[in-house]
Amino acid sequence: MSDPVEGGRRDSFYGRRKGHTLRASRAQTLERILAALAVDTGAPAPGDPRTLFADPVAGVALEIGFGGGEHLLHRAASEPQLGRIGVEPFVNGMAKVASAVADAPPGNLRLFDRDAAELLDWLPPASLCVVDLLYPDPWPKKRHWKRRFVSDVNLARIARVLAPDGLFRFASDIESYVDWTLLAVRRSADFEWTARDADDWRQPFAGWPGTRYEQKAIREGRRGTYLTFRRR
Repeated sequence: MSDPVEGGRRDSFYGRRKGHTLRASRAQTLERILAALAVDTGAPAPGDPRTLFADPVAGVALEIGFGGGEHLLHRAASEPQLGRIGVEPFVNGMAKVASAVADAPPGNLRLFDRDAAELLDWLPPASLCVVDLLYPDPWPKKRHWKRRFVSDVNLARIARVLAPDGLFRFASDIESYVDWTLLAVRRSADFEWTARDADDWRQPFAGWPGTRYEQKAIREGRRGTYLTFRRR
């Protein structure tokens, strides 16, 4: 297996950042919602990221690469006590979420439309309770494995912003990426795998709403693996 260390490369997302051209009305909605909800990493980082949210929240969770936003929006609605920052550099995914919240943007939601590594480097240490990386781009060809988001460098970034006992949750339907992630976490002194039996990784996380990526995998005969790691 290739070494997943990617040297400190800042750009952790690859490929197209745009798909179909947005309709004018949808582009306007996206612009308006980002103006209201986008996290500005050009400003000084807050000492406490809970202050980023319009509603009072008890903690802050981060979802890296939310795709169509199914999980992000479900969690924001079902767990109002947590502030959620959703990261998605691909315009069409961000536009979908913007349209979904256009009439009433949740007070516990913020968005970020650039590289997740930039946001992780900006957030203060030990400031998050959960980091989710759910069905990320698997880059299945071996020569592309170094492009996967999970790397020694990015695990260190995640560890820095997670509070002690905070959770890093990873889900994928690609066995090679699951193995890759387990090996990367094993090298890290910052995390421990919480699994006690097979159901702990075969069953989705509590409160899991399902996503379109998961449904696609099931249709194609693949089942997801759900890994939870605790920050030491």
